[in-house]
Amino acid sequence: MELVGMRDAGQRAGKLLSFFRRQSRPTFHIQHISVRKGASFFLPDTEGIELHECIKPQAGELVVQKNYPNSFRETPLLQELEKHAVKKIVICGAMSHMCIDATARAAFDLGLDCTVIQNACATRNLEFGGKTIAAADVHCAFMAALGSAYAQVLSLDEFMKQTTDH
Repeated sequence: MELVGMRDAGQRAGKLLSFFRRQSRPTFHIQHISVRKGASFFLPDTEGIELHECIKPQAGELVVQKNYPNSFRETPLLQELEKHAVKKIVICGAMSHMCIDATARAAFDLGLDCTVIQNACATRNLEFGGKTIAAADVHCAFMAALGSAYAQVLSLDEFMKQTTDH
């Protein structure tokens, strides 16, 4: 499942993860494993579910396994955030139009203050009505929608500057 811009997004996600580690902030890794009938990717015990080297968890960092786009659905994520008194979350990863969107909206509904690092996310081209929608357009549309009500949507540089200025 090739995503457009995933390599660059992954490198930025790794930089964000390093920043959180240096600040001794809690980090949570989300691993999607598809168990739905007919799934062709993210299958259990395949390479498709492995977390990329640039964001590999370190000892003590929680990996939450999920089976749905929403990282909170039927997972211990909310309880883990509460256990660590986390009220503000920062989200990045893939895919912009699926897991990032579903998780950011759920976080908002759960009363969390959410930031999405838009250039540490990636997606793919989509098909609809016989037309191909370019990944860049898919990404921009979803980031615009999230930024309208559900999350603060920033680039990695904007987030780093904002965070170090406070």
